[in-house]
Amino acid sequence: MTLSTEHSPSSTPLDWKFSQVFGERAPGEDLQDVDIISSMGFEKSGDYLAVGDRGGRVVIFGRKDGKYTSNGHLSRNELEQLDFSFTSHPEFQYKTEFQSHEPEFDYLKSLEIEEKVNKLRWCDTQNGSQFILSTNDKTIKLWKVKEHRVKKVKEMNPNPPVCSENALLAERSFISGQDNPSVGNGYLLEWTEKMGSNTFPSQEVHSKIADIEDTARTRCRRVYAHAHDFNINSISTNSDGETFISADDLRINLWNIEISNQCFNIIDMKPSNMEDLTEVITSAEFHPFHCNLLAYSSSRGFIHLVDMRRSALCDHSAILLQDGGSHGFKSFFTEIIASISDIKFSNDGRYILSRDYMNLKLWDSHMDSSPVATFKIHDHLHPKLCELYNNDSIFDKFDCCLSGDGIHFATGSYSNLLRIFSHGVGGAEGITIEASKNSNRKPLRDAAPRTRRSSLSNLTRGLYRLGHEHSSSGTNKFSCNLSSKLLHLAWHPTTNLIACAAGNSLFMYYA
Repeated sequence: MTLSTEHSPSSTPLDWKFSQVFGERAPGEDLQDVDIISSMGFEKSGDYLAVGDRGGRVVIFGRKDGKYTSNGHLSRNELEQLDFSFTSHPEFQYKTEFQSHEPEFDYLKSLEIEEKVNKLRWCDTQNGSQFILSTNDKTIKLWKVKEHRVKKVKEMNPNPPVCSENALLAERSFISGQDNPSVGNGYLLEWTEKMGSNTFPSQEVHSKIADIEDTARTRCRRVYAHAHDFNINSISTNSDGETFISADDLRINLWNIEISNQCFNIIDMKPSNMEDLTEVITSAEFHPFHCNLLAYSSSRGFIHLVDMRRSALCDHSAILLQDGGSHGFKSFFTEIIASISDIKFSNDGRYILSRDYMNLKLWDSHMDSSPVATFKIHDHLHPKLCELYNNDSIFDKFDCCLSGDGIHFATGSYSNLLRIFSHGVGGAEGITIEASKNSNRKPLRDAAPRTRRSSLSNLTRGLYRLGHEHSSSGTNKFSCNLSSKLLHLAWHPTTNLIACAAGNSLFMYYA
């Protein structure tokens, strides 16, 4: 992949348009915390999208233009109708949903475990079925999603005529006196014609009695539990189709998908004395096609690239990516906003996209001294870091994503803003879209204070607050709505379509 503008597929910025919305709230409607979307991800082919929420549910959407006949092929009429749709952007429809996680209580640690779905990852397809890994703070589950076709009554005449064989015979033979020859199976020819057209002597309106509908069934196949002392922040499937990793604040475990009662600890950052702890793991991702390589980010703003072939315990990274060019005045908040919340590999595996609180950065794995490009997301909030700290907004974790060609990048911001950038195209400002069909709708109500979870990355929260509470006052105003935040989004793997979450609403935009 080349990131220079002369090799770019387009020398002009993409023209983004609204496509679809699911679950948009009416103005003034209350937002339930359990309905807020907490994770999402496209399947490898892009035909399916999975969305998880804080209530532990997973909702699956499928492409509308992927319907098949009973023999597994599109009919001629369907192909003619869909000739135009394959060149346009894909549209999705609701498929199914299931309860992935329930609230739990760890009696040994007296700890409540939320049902919130932290991450979702699709696995490789096997025998026409789809598999999804979902995780909350402590437990990972493997779900099998299989489509099947059922016949469904779509339309029925409220006053159906008598249609038994005897009634038809009586009507034709004894009332009218006409005698029509019968077919070989013993039924009258006219009856079979009426059945074929779904009409009868007293019914002139054509009715559709049955329709074939695609549905999906889900079943939990594996449960991977009791392997993390701290909250799981990420999972990633391997290109070998057999293994995946799960990461918490201090450890990364390697699992075999078929084995749920055993895993291997490949990275352990826990020091012998916890007072010596300097950084925690924030995200982890497998290389897209090298099954031995993975990357993980830290709260210090570093990205570690490790090779599992070098040793069983991969504590020493092969490559360390760090922004050596960042300099200037440093404050108490410098390390907090440097923490990386999400990383994504490009499809060719050379580049890594990372998101910290203020910036979106593109890294070249062959150049570890500084990022290739840096895009500022909400730089205007720098003077407000103290207030952002006191209301916990500074700890918000924004996702990032990039296009299949690796040239375009996207992330979220406050006021439900979607920020889209292109390397060498369209300038450093990028494109800003509000995730709403109506840009003038009322802002969301301020959310209730969140209970802090037992994460090591939150340890610094109580150290600074007491001495600086006088800095926070009711006169402080922000140029954005901090209670409306676009944290989660995903880029379609084969086309320029972005799915993003604003509260409990799922918005899709295409270019």
